[in-house]
Amino acid sequence: MSANGWPRLNRPERDRAVPSVLGRRGPSSSPMFVRWLLPVLLALSAEADFFHFGGISNVSTYYFNYLYCNIWEGECQPNQDDATQQAVPTRDLWAGFSHDYSSLLHQWYCSLGQCCDSGDCRITNNITGLARDLNTKVHGQHLVQAVVLKAIQGFINSPESNKPLTLSFHGWSGTGKNFVARLVADNLYRDGVKSECVRLFIAPFHFPHARLVDTYKGQLREAIRDMVLRCPQTLFIFDEAEKLHPGLIDAIKPYMDHYDNVDGVSYRRAIFLFLSNIGGATINDVALDFWHSGQNREDIGMEDLEHRLRAETMESHGGFAQSELMSGHLIDFFVPFLPLEYRHVKLCALDAYTARGLETDEATLDEVAKAMLYVPKEERLFSAQGCKSIPQRINFFLP
Repeated sequence: MSANGWPRLNRPERDRAVPSVLGRRGPSSSPMFVRWLLPVLLALSAEADFFHFGGISNVSTYYFNYLYCNIWEGECQPNQDDATQQAVPTRDLWAGFSHDYSSLLHQWYCSLGQCCDSGDCRITNNITGLARDLNTKVHGQHLVQAVVLKAIQGFINSPESNKPLTLSFHGWSGTGKNFVARLVADNLYRDGVKSECVRLFIAPFHFPHARLVDTYKGQLREAIRDMVLRCPQTLFIFDEAEKLHPGLIDAIKPYMDHYDNVDGVSYRRAIFLFLSNIGGATINDVALDFWHSGQNREDIGMEDLEHRLRAETMESHGGFAQSELMSGHLIDFFVPFLPLEYRHVKLCALDAYTARGLETDEATLDEVAKAMLYVPKEERLFSAQGCKSIPQRINFFLP
């Protein structure tokens, strides 16, 4: 701490901290610029209070808080009382400034990626892009393409939704659950899974010890509440959800329920995605039955699978099944990921080559696909690993 109470950074720390916020400026000029800007904002805030310019005071206070939190890394724990001050300033708050000054300051702050004329630039909600990616990058998953798109599009277009959107992805490993979750993040948020509005939890990694479940409960509640306060629309992804302790899910169950708010905070603009291997065998059995009967896998409908997934999830072992999330019927859709066939593996291989800017031919794609293990033993119909290892396997076939 410095004498005046400001958090003190040494020069290497300060040079690292400032470019992360200012972006284009070098390490030598950034601190000087910030030291110049901070007194200006403080002066504007004081002058606004003197002349009762509420809009100017709000704007300068917001920027002051932003600089303090992100550059000097002060303690900036949001709470319910100041939640309304977390909103990004919009054009109507700039009325107290002259046009030139307001445009300059607004453009500078928005260059940091924090705001847009249309709202929060961190949130893009590119439904057209999501539809395109699901149709072109996700193979063999017609149910996923339809259900995920309609569910998210409906949620985005219904700002007065009476609860958060909760989807549960089910299927074998390698069928695309994580990949689709990433596509959702990439198209709803400018920075994808790295966005400040997106949080990924991996059950065995983030919550490994059952004896610490009470500690995890508090940490998880705080993490979700903090992000909801900071972002008007949030995305939470829980991978390997079947390994979550039931008490842990129950701790956040109110956030997914039909409440206007919980302790003064509304969670209705949050999206929860649970990824699980539960039901994988059931999904595969249905797909195999369709194949044996000569029906196309594209004829498989949600009515053939969703009720089975719900029942199997309720009867399975693990915290996900035993939680109030299931008994309270708070999951909006159980989304089945079908097992992938030989032709789908070839498409995944083609995508892997294309992503690396490499050309290939049909013979090479066949070689990659044939190298995978297929089940059941008699039919050899479904890839046991889906497409999970394809990006690594193509290295073996490179010249």
